[in-house]
Amino acid sequence: MDSLLLTFADLTTPLISARIFILAFLAILFLQSGFDKVMDWKGNLSWLKEHFAQSMFKGQVPFLLGTIMVFEIAAGIITALGLAIYVFQGTTGMAILGIQLSAISFLMLFFGQRIAKDYAGAWTLATYFILVCLGLALFHTWPGGM
Repeated sequence: MDSLLLTFADLTTPLISARIFILAFLAILFLQSGFDKVMDWKGNLSWLKEHFAQSMFKGQVPFLLGTIMVFEIAAGIITALGLAIYVFQGTTGMAILGIQLSAISFLMLFFGQRIAKDYAGAWTLATYFILVCLGLALFHTWPGGM
């Protein structure tokens, strides 16, 4: 394990472990959500057509579902890669990109929920978005810090 930039002691520090947990959470969330859309396209499409039936998006649901599916899968893959690169190489660029893609995905989902007037769903997404913003802040490089 000499090739690891982060040592076991590093991994147990609160800042580094918080970064790792947020990346793992986002990777799991978006990979599962994106692949669920692939595996159950018809079910998701049917539900979303009904969900957006009274909105300006009613005729665009298949395109929008495909778009969010691509963003979610990309966010999940990039975040998972970012996690691995962060742990094994100690660099943060891919992790930050994954968190940013996650933020964009949440903003798209949030916008859709607001348009559909699903305020409870929008509220749930807002809590996830706070986690994403915290993740970005935790990867900020403070002078003299990690």
